[in-house]
Amino acid sequence: MLCDICGSDGVKIRQITRTYGKGKDLLVIENIPLLTCSHCGESYLTAETLHQIEQIKLNRKKLAVERPVEVASFG
Repeated sequence: MLCDICGSDGVKIRQITRTYGKGKDLLVIENIPLLTCSHCGESYLTAETLHQIEQIKLNRKKLAVERPVEVASFG
């Protein structure tokens, strides 16, 4: 796969988790595909992925499953 930033071959796909909002409006989206280039080091989301994230956020009541979340502080 070619990098959209530098054009080199060797892009890897990692699955990440991102949070949107806070408090009672917190939404956690898991398994988001993040593209990372081993040549230039850039990581980015595709336009299609960003569109799907927006769709999930708009339809969160239908798509989200409520779970208790534990939170730990690093420091």
